[in-house]
Amino acid sequence: VSWKEKCLSGLGGAVAIALVIFISERVLHLSGAAMLIASMGASAVLLFAVPHGALSQPWPVVGGHALSAVVGVFFAKSIGNPVAAGALAVGAAIFLMHQLKCIHPPGGATALTAVIGGSAVHDLGYSFVWCPVLWNAAAMVAVAVLFNVFFPWRRYPAFWNRQDPPRAGEQEVTHEEVVAALESFDSFVDIREDDLIRLHHLLSRRVSGKVLEEAAATPALRKIGN
Repeated sequence: VSWKEKCLSGLGGAVAIALVIFISERVLHLSGAAMLIASMGASAVLLFAVPHGALSQPWPVVGGHALSAVVGVFFAKSIGNPVAAGALAVGAAIFLMHQLKCIHPPGGATALTAVIGGSAVHDLGYSFVWCPVLWNAAAMVAVAVLFNVFFPWRRYPAFWNRQDPPRAGEQEVTHEEVVAALESFDSFVDIREDDLIRLHHLLSRRVSGKVLEEAAATPALRKIGN
């Protein structure tokens, strides 16, 4: 990854967290432990360092945090033992994020925060899900969309990236073939189908001795070409 990309990742994360703090203080009038969900810092890493990753897309970010918050509040209210409640909240959040296809690792921290966040969080009850969790998650996604729109190779969400059609003579990979290959892992793989197919085309061109014209587009692809 180039220095430019690393700097943009850091700058985007800083802008996103600054906006989350501003919204929490000025708009939501929250303070203390309820002001900022620490798991948003982990979300910032995914959204700005890995903007095209499957775990970084809008549905995993918003859905993963909201679902985990609901689960966390439920167990915090239902089980008096914080150790048991925290363990069950994180485990249930992981299971449900898998089921609803919105796996977002920081969601586990959100579920745990609902249990061990103290009175400032417990007093919010289920409103914790809406404010501040959903507000924070939505703000993070909004910043990612606006920030990355200025950089064509970082367009977010990932489906906004232009996908080049296969060239003459290149083998087309079908959706069914991609699904079958990924299912053979029997484990979550953090790569989007479009990126996997594009990588296949790039490697095919390299093997066949063709020039990688896309290498001029980004430093990462230039390294592949070299």
